[in-house]
Amino acid sequence: MTGPNVRERILPRLIEDELKESFLDYSMSVIVSRALPDVRDGLKPVHRRILYAMHELGLVPGRPYKKAATVVGDVLGKYHPHGDIAVYDSLVRMVQDFSLRYPLIDGQGNFGSVDGDSAAAYRYTEARLTRVAMTMLEDIDKNTVAFVPNFDDRLQEPTVLPGRLPNLLVNGSAGIAVGMTTNIPPHNLSEVVQAIVHLVDHPNATIKDIRKFVKGPDFPTGAIIYGREGIKECYEKGRGRIVIRARAIAEEKESTGKQQIVVTEFPYQVSPERVHEQIRDLVLAKKLEGISDVRNESDKEGIRLVIELKRDVIPMVVLNQLYKHTQMQQTFGAIMLALVDGTPIELTLLELLQYFIEHRHTVITRRTEFQLQRAQDREHILEGLKIAVDNIDEVIKIIKKSKDTPSADAALRKRFKLSEKQSAEILNMRLARLTALEITKLEEELKDVRKFIKECKEILASKPRRMKILKEELTELAHGFGDERRTEIVADQGEFSIEDLIAEEDMVITVSHAGYIKRLPVSAYRRQRRGGKGVISAHQREDDWVEHLFIASTHDYVMFFTEQGQCYWLKVHEIPQAARAARASTSSPTAMRSQASLWRTTSTSSDEKVGLGPGSAMALTPLGRRLIGVDDLADQLARRLDALRRRLDTQHVAPQAHRLGQPQRVEADPAAHVDPGRAGRQPEVGDEHARLGLLEIVHALERLREGLGRPSAGALAVGRRHRGLSHGRHRRRPAQPPSRPSSASARRA
Repeated sequence: MTGPNVRERILPRLIEDELKESFLDYSMSVIVSRALPDVRDGLKPVHRRILYAMHELGLVPGRPYKKAATVVGDVLGKYHPHGDIAVYDSLVRMVQDFSLRYPLIDGQGNFGSVDGDSAAAYRYTEARLTRVAMTMLEDIDKNTVAFVPNFDDRLQEPTVLPGRLPNLLVNGSAGIAVGMTTNIPPHNLSEVVQAIVHLVDHPNATIKDIRKFVKGPDFPTGAIIYGREGIKECYEKGRGRIVIRARAIAEEKESTGKQQIVVTEFPYQVSPERVHEQIRDLVLAKKLEGISDVRNESDKEGIRLVIELKRDVIPMVVLNQLYKHTQMQQTFGAIMLALVDGTPIELTLLELLQYFIEHRHTVITRRTEFQLQRAQDREHILEGLKIAVDNIDEVIKIIKKSKDTPSADAALRKRFKLSEKQSAEILNMRLARLTALEITKLEEELKDVRKFIKECKEILASKPRRMKILKEELTELAHGFGDERRTEIVADQGEFSIEDLIAEEDMVITVSHAGYIKRLPVSAYRRQRRGGKGVISAHQREDDWVEHLFIASTHDYVMFFTEQGQCYWLKVHEIPQAARAARASTSSPTAMRSQASLWRTTSTSSDEKVGLGPGSAMALTPLGRRLIGVDDLADQLARRLDALRRRLDTQHVAPQAHRLGQPQRVEADPAAHVDPGRAGRQPEVGDEHARLGLLEIVHALERLREGLGRPSAGALAVGRRHRGLSHGRHRRRPAQPPSRPSSASARRA
């Protein structure tokens, strides 16, 4: 039963008030005591407690390793009342050289791998502090930082470490709190130190000045930062998106002569084995083409992922697809959030450096005050010993006459006006200190102590002197632990596609009556003068002849309209190039294309064929990469007809039909010759085929639009490249089942 005194302590309270207060308490506990780093030393509480506990255990460089279980148990029992897994995982991360730019713990055993393998249990691994971690704990016993009671008030723990190392910037930090998160990238120590020194010398320096020293993040796994805009945004606003790409090179395999891509560095926190699996899955799903084999040859010497390519495949095009579809290109979302006096604030690069300088200035000031106080205490003792040595005979006489130690202490203090500490030091002095050599050492020590006291007072009286010490200590740190950049920064050059490697040149495209198509350069033909003799464009079978011949650029689109009103497109450079007099072949389309001969424009469906009959025409209209139904096609054709009519009015083209094979001269106004589909690009006024073809396009599209309700004849169309289409995605789509137009769509057409 519940006693009456217990019932009296139950107070009525609204549940919404209790939930609100409890959630706020929990949120602040997570934000301040777990998830976010302090802006001064860049450590979360668990990392700070691990380093301090290892320092107290004497696990310093040069000492033997100790089991990680010892460290975990000591941290849990003294400072961090949470789960052992959280403590051990934090310890493991400080060991991994692929997680921290400058590891703080030296581990022995299996501490995981870059492929995502977990570390061994803490009963199997051993650890001790690294040399760079000792700079974080340097002078912690000189009252440089504040201490608070631990969770059970038995011990004291530091609220922050002295941290000569600018750990928040050089090692970064990541954490998820309640309603906020932080993700600070690591940087190069030498660059950060140069920036701090410059900021100390020039307090009014701007972000632009600081960026001359800090080029950008420097990840422990290297790789390449692609573009500088994200870095600028991160440093100026406190958050930004930084694109990281794997470092890869294309080389030729000696045994086979094939090209292969070798990846040696991956983006930060990306597993090479995971990328290996992604590439394999994409190849099996036929989303990546041109890859014959993928091998992960990584070992103790370093990372090496080999991607073998098929013959005649351009490595840069495949590499661009790998960047697009795999984690070989990753975006690092930087959020520079840290605790400032217990409050989470998003900080710019300049503010992070200023807070670190302020912290180090405070540490130097408190350390100097501590050293001054200790030197003054020592001076006081030495002055008492000097008095005793100068009056040694009288001191010995007073001590011999005293009946006990307290009476001797009182007599000495009264006779020579000594303090309690001085008289106690005299009574505890050994007789060996009375030799001439020891007396000389005593005098020299007193002289040195007084000199040191004077120096400490000068430091405390001069802020420039303290700043000079700050710069000297950081410069010494950079000389001891600084290294070269691992991450390269390159400018964003835009997306790369196969068209970037194909010169834009005019091609002659021929289509036979039987439906065979090929292309060859215009240079294969020669100008025919009066009475001259032409060249043979192709050897055809008896029942076949060239029905269409037109000129188009390698970057143009060719559109194929089926009998069912659907549309396929293909780039001109994807049409097989054949010899000028090559005969048509009856091989399958795939085999024909692989042999770079003729390619037959027949659909893979036996029920539907691409029409290339008398109703075919050319059109400057990119209708897209997908199959287009009759309804969509009718709407698009209507819009195109209006645009083409406006263009004809602008160019003053005569309203009579022209055949492409019989060009006529038409005067055009160069100032009015503007293509609405190509903003900012002026077409060539002298291109008679482009001008005279506009009218035939209009007539062909009108005939096609009128016949959409009864699709019996298809059409062939050539379209110029549309500026809105992205590069690297131009591939022929497989034929889809035909869709019959509805009666409503036929009436609209």
